[in-house]
Amino acid sequence: MLMEYQYFLPISKDLDEIDCKIITALRYDGRTAFTQIAKELKVSPGMIRMRYNRMIENGTLRVMAITNPLNLGYQAMAMIGVRCDGSRLMAIAEKITALDEVVYVVVTNGRFDIILEVMCRNQSELLQFLVEKLYQIEGVRETETFINLKILKENYI
Repeated sequence: MLMEYQYFLPISKDLDEIDCKIITALRYDGRTAFTQIAKELKVSPGMIRMRYNRMIENGTLRVMAITNPLNLGYQAMAMIGVRCDGSRLMAIAEKITALDEVVYVVVTNGRFDIILEVMCRNQSELLQFLVEKLYQIEGVRETETFINLKILKENYI
């Protein structure tokens, strides 16, 4: 089964081909048993467990449940580009990061200084987030909201 999946090559000196194959197997099904991975890679389950634990401990790998926001009642998802006062960039980014509706924040270059993703239960809640929270952060000069109409691909590396 694992051999059917295309795995990525190591880009870090700390990862070898076996590590990458373990990560690939868990990306497709995070519940895959170590014994199954070991059998397909022709190594011992102990080796898989040891490598898995090392990757967890050093922050290379994090196992989590991925939910479907629509099934949880979040009907208004949006990406928001923010232009802000340059001298306050990181302080503004930190304040945005602390907001409950925000699930993703990056500081970037180009047209926007910060890009964030939010999940709200409905359009009314999204408007409330914009007006009562985001626009109230000192130094936010301009925003542009891109409402998600349909998610075509969602991939986690």
